[in-house]
Amino acid sequence: MNGERAIDAVDRQLIDLLRTNGRASYAELARQVGLSSPAVHERVGKLEAAGVITAYRAVVDPSAVGLDVTALIGVIESDSVDDTGLEAAMREVPGIEDCWRVAGSEGYVIKARVTDIPALEATIDALNRIRGVARTRTTVVLSTKWEGRHG
Repeated sequence: MNGERAIDAVDRQLIDLLRTNGRASYAELARQVGLSSPAVHERVGKLEAAGVITAYRAVVDPSAVGLDVTALIGVIESDSVDDTGLEAAMREVPGIEDCWRVAGSEGYVIKARVTDIPALEATIDALNRIRGVARTRTTVVLSTKWEGRHG
């Protein structure tokens, strides 16, 4: 943790518990790890301050909010590309949830969630118009068996 101290078994247990339920109270976490609530509060605060825990968020069923199409889009860069400009431009494209820099023929893999196939086509078109993108390769997800696996 940034040179302050190593993450111990209790910290790992707290991280696992919070990954499963980010809304767990300090009292509930304390019961599960065998510490007092103030001790858990202090530990979680240190994990947050050290950048180990970076956010808490609601996980929403995409189809419940009309995002019925998920696709993984590989972005193949042109030979002379400014990664910073490319990444900033991709960040602005609606529907893109995640972006990974990867090794291989593609420089990036993006996860897009959109309402329908015409929206996916618009997302792909927007990506292909970005300076530095040579082409894209899209895989449409037919069904999700699991996502955001914990543990």
